[in-house]
Amino acid sequence: MNNDKHLTDIRFDSFEVSEQILAGVRDAGFEYCTPIQAETLPPSLAGHDVAGQAQTGTGKTAAFLVAALHHLDIHPATDRRKRNQPRVLIVAPTRELALQIHRDALVLGKHTGHKTEVVFGGTGYEQQRTALKQGVDILIGTPGRLIDYFKQRVYNLSAIQCVILDEADRMFDLGFIKDIRYLLRRCPAADKRLGMLFSATLSYRVLELAYDHMNNPQSIEVEPERVTADKVKEIGYMTANEEKIPLLIGLLKSMEEAHSIVFINTKRVADQVWGYLQGNGIESAVLSGDVPQKKRMSLLNKFTNGDLDVLVATDVAARGLHITAVSHVINYDLPEDAEDYVHRIGRPGRAGASGDAISFVCEHYAISQPEIEAYTGHSIPMEPVRPEMLAEVDPKSRVHTPRKRRPPRGKNGSHHSGRQRRR
Repeated sequence: MNNDKHLTDIRFDSFEVSEQILAGVRDAGFEYCTPIQAETLPPSLAGHDVAGQAQTGTGKTAAFLVAALHHLDIHPATDRRKRNQPRVLIVAPTRELALQIHRDALVLGKHTGHKTEVVFGGTGYEQQRTALKQGVDILIGTPGRLIDYFKQRVYNLSAIQCVILDEADRMFDLGFIKDIRYLLRRCPAADKRLGMLFSATLSYRVLELAYDHMNNPQSIEVEPERVTADKVKEIGYMTANEEKIPLLIGLLKSMEEAHSIVFINTKRVADQVWGYLQGNGIESAVLSGDVPQKKRMSLLNKFTNGDLDVLVATDVAARGLHITAVSHVINYDLPEDAEDYVHRIGRPGRAGASGDAISFVCEHYAISQPEIEAYTGHSIPMEPVRPEMLAEVDPKSRVHTPRKRRPPRGKNGSHHSGRQRRR
């Protein structure tokens, strides 16, 4: 009997998949299935389309990769297939998620001989283009870059045998749904390929997408993990707005060997919070939507490796990322969406781990508390802010982010080249 509450009693080696796939599963350190794996693998391995509800960190990536690898095994490519014709297409909403899937695919598919490539915007344009031309079996990418190369005829989709959409709800949130439909319409018909879709919620719009472009998909809903007291300790502090910075600094300085994510609702405030942390001896970094790709990857690696103790993040940047080694989540701002609260505080509690989730219930965002408590089904345990918890913070200690230099002004005081002043 498996005692890990996060896992089931279903073993990966109980499925009829090749020894090459099982070797990759063992390399990844997997033995027993998570609930989403146990529910989705039987139908998908049997060739049935699946629309699965699963959050980041539940094991869905391994579920769809094992199914895809098995599908390639039992349906060999034809002699007519060209090397720039991928057999599996995996679409992810963000670069970070695409890269994570790629890393997992390299491990799970190591012994199968399939070539895996990942394409995404922001960097490596020519390198990715060249890699596709050289041949690919499993193509992973973000919608924009995938369509760009497709329209250039760097690859085509006529030999696709399996299509996987990950974080489908985020595709809608980020405005990618037209791009997704564009790609799906250029793949073989739904009854000629295996289709798998995963989403944190199986909303009407997500299910509509599934039924439009999949072959009678089986809907599988694994209840989102409600973060319980034995896994994540929730604490709330009723704070005045002016107390938030002193309380945050005081808490962070009192934590030993902590790896904390501080969630902020806006990029502007995230920069301010970072400035006060840096100015008061707490090394941190901002993870927001406009951080360049290379820097984002570098920050995530530093945090995971223990070289950076605090990430100041917005939901836009952090949602969908499987960030490991999180001991504390601090909601500097309560989220305005109750679902985001569950996503946030679930980070230290994934895969059976434990941690703390601390929320500042301030004057501005206290209005979100009743909705959050109604959604989670329990009250946030509130504790008083004691004077000794507040750090002494000099208002002048804030470090300011470097401003980008403006173009030089012309003689008449206007900027050269007719460029408009940045707001």
